[in-house]
Amino acid sequence: MVDQILTLKEVATYLKLAEKTAYRLASEGKLPGFKVGGSWRFKREDLEAWIEDNKSKQ
Repeated sequence: MVDQILTLKEVATYLKLAEKTAYRLASEGKLPGFKVGGSWRFKREDLEAWIEDNKSKQ
């Protein structure tokens, strides 16, 4: 299975957030992402797990 890697802009759209908010959450370690060079990248499966985990905390 090939992991789908998303950019910060794609993550912001996917989560219906402003890009600035997605960047801040990633920088604070609240969104599961990693940097390639100076750019944030995110695995879709990690984001989906993060969503499920955060839904259960509410």
